[in-house]
Amino acid sequence: MSKEKNSFWKKCTGSKLFFPAVCLLVVILVNVIKSPSFLQISINNGVLYGRLIDIANRGSEIAILAIGMTLTIAVSAGTDISVGSVMALVASCCCTSLVGYGVNSASSVKMPIIFGVLFGIFIGGVCGCFNGFMVSNLKVQPMVATLVLYTAARAIGLVVSNNQNTYVHVKQYKYLGNFWHIGGWECPIPTPIFVAVICVILATLLLKKTALGMYIQAVGINPKAARIMGINSGLIIFLCYVICGLGAGIAGTVASSRIYSADSNNIGLNFEMDAILAVALGGNSLAGGKFSLAGSIIGAYTIQALSTTLLAFGVKTEQAPVIKAIVIVIIVVIQAPAIQSYMKNRKARKAGATGGEAVAK
Repeated sequence: MSKEKNSFWKKCTGSKLFFPAVCLLVVILVNVIKSPSFLQISINNGVLYGRLIDIANRGSEIAILAIGMTLTIAVSAGTDISVGSVMALVASCCCTSLVGYGVNSASSVKMPIIFGVLFGIFIGGVCGCFNGFMVSNLKVQPMVATLVLYTAARAIGLVVSNNQNTYVHVKQYKYLGNFWHIGGWECPIPTPIFVAVICVILATLLLKKTALGMYIQAVGINPKAARIMGINSGLIIFLCYVICGLGAGIAGTVASSRIYSADSNNIGLNFEMDAILAVALGGNSLAGGKFSLAGSIIGAYTIQALSTTLLAFGVKTEQAPVIKAIVIVIIVVIQAPAIQSYMKNRKARKAGATGGEAVAK
C-alpha cells in the first residue's frame, strides 16, 4: 500500500501541472486565511458573486491570450508582444463599425452587434497574419516582428476611433463582457467565463484531435528536422500566429464589451506581459518545443488570483505591480530548469547516500 502511495505521489509531483497547481492553491489558501469568506459564492439579483467568480471572470482575457501565446512560444521560441495593443485596435474597430466614425457615444447601432464583434475578431486575425508572415516568411525574430504592432496597433486604434473613447450604449453589446440575457432571464454566470471555456475547449480539440499539436512541437524542437519529415514549418508557424491574433481579437471584444466602449489607451495595457508570464508559470519552456496548454491556463488564473489578493490586502494600485513582480520572479526561479535539475541531483545524491549506508550496515 505504501509503495502504491509513493508511486502515486511521484506521478503527481512529476507532472508538469503539479507546480502551477500548487502555486494557485497557495494563493487561494493565503486568501482563505486572510478572509474565511473567500470561498463563499452568493447570488444577488439573480447573478453569482464571490471572489472566485471575480477571479474566473477577470482572468478570462488573460486565459484566452495565453492559448495563443503558448502556441507561438512553442513553435517559434518567441513571444508575441503585440497582443495587448491588438486588443485595443480590435475594440476600436468593433465599436467604430457599430456606431460610425467620429461618433463619441451612441444609443443605437448601424449594424447587428454580431457583425461588429466578428469584424473585430477578423481584425485580430489579420494582425495575426501580419505577424505570422513576418516570422515565417521573412524570418524576422518573433519579438522584433511583433514589436511593429506592439507600437503601431494602439496608435491605429486611436486613429480609427478619431482619438477618442467610443461608447456603445446598447444593452446587447454589454452581454459579451458581462451577463447574457435571454428574454427576461439573466444568466447568473459572467459571459467571459463561458467565452474562455469555449476557447480552451476548441483549442484542446484542435490540438488533440488533429496533428497540429504534434506538428507544433516538432517544429518547435527542430524546424529543420520537421521539414525533412515533410512538415511545412512555415505554414505551422504562420497558423500559430494567426490563432494568437484571433485570441487577441476575442479578448479585445470581451474587454470592450465589459466597459461598453473602445478605450485604446487602456484596453489590453500590459496584457502581453501577463500572457507570457502565464505560459512561464504553467511550466512551459520559453525555448519552444513541448508545451502544456492546461499549465498556461492555470498560470493565467494564478496571475489574476494574485492581483485579486493584493487588492484584498489593501495594497495600493501603484504598489501592486512591484509586489506582483517579486512573487512571480520567485515562482519562475523555482521552476527554472537549473533549479529543478539541482533539486533532482540533490535528491539522487541523498538516495545514493542512504542506499550506501544501508549496504554498509
